[in-house]
Amino acid sequence: MRKHILRAAITAVVASVVVAASGACGLESGGALPLPVKPGSITEQADLKGAKITVGSKDFTEQVTLGYILEFALAAAGADVRDLTNIQGSNSARDALLGGQIDVTIEYTGTGWINYLGNEKPIPDPAEQFAAVRDEDLERNDVVWVNPAPLNNTYALVVNRPNQAKLGVHNLSQYAELVKRDPGAATTCMETEFRSRQDGFPGMAKAYGFSPGAAKTQILQTGIIYQATANGNCAFGEAFTTDGRIKALDLAVLDDDRRFFPNYNAAVTMLSSTAKDHPSIAKVTKPVMDVLTSEEMTELNRQVDVDGREPADVARDWMVKKGFVTV
Repeated sequence: MRKHILRAAITAVVASVVVAASGACGLESGGALPLPVKPGSITEQADLKGAKITVGSKDFTEQVTLGYILEFALAAAGADVRDLTNIQGSNSARDALLGGQIDVTIEYTGTGWINYLGNEKPIPDPAEQFAAVRDEDLERNDVVWVNPAPLNNTYALVVNRPNQAKLGVHNLSQYAELVKRDPGAATTCMETEFRSRQDGFPGMAKAYGFSPGAAKTQILQTGIIYQATANGNCAFGEAFTTDGRIKALDLAVLDDDRRFFPNYNAAVTMLSSTAKDHPSIAKVTKPVMDVLTSEEMTELNRQVDVDGREPADVARDWMVKKGFVTV
């Protein structure tokens, strides 16, 4: 009974949030699939033929690209896919799923375990972490997790090579000592969500023994942080480990020597009602998720953020290259 009351409350509150977020990217109840695809190794499925499925994603490059990959897979299987990618913020995207504004999305195990379910300690083994978040989220929220990918997009701090040589910081323990010794030398740029999430900067500070308030931080948009760190405007910057700009800008990733940051393996998530009505979602997405490695995703991100390609084009080309769809 509690779940149904909670679901109704979420639906009422979230509708305005999602409309606002989706309106910012030209969508209301979801737009049409941006590019056409035909079946390849993914073939039409009876339970998906003509089914209206709304796919959502968060608002950063990797998530938007993953959203399109998911959309093309479901379209090839016969679904009438609606595009609601680019929802602003993790919590808004999660609420959209719980409230029924989107039917399916790709989420990260670490985000689910800590940010949504409120656990404080990550589970080091990726398979055990997936199993734990899968079981708890189903029991508490009727959310089904399937098909974890090898892709692990975890948080990190990065530094340019000259600053690393000057400051002698190669891991997060050394970063923490620098913050305590000379906060001004450890200027760290990050986006708002990382600054407030328990699996982000506050939790990292606690794990490494320094006060987050002692660090000199600057809030920037995610895409700006990489160039600002490369230029030396920020001594350190928040990064996603599968971001193609790390390699393109020759940034060094600080070693998480106390293994604070969780595993963030990507997986397909949906409400149990969606999974029951459309069991082929799990079937058709499994081979796609199985080959989504960190290396593959880093290259797709690089094509968007460095080469300037559109995420939908990058996603479809990858799906065609792998033989999942045709055009």
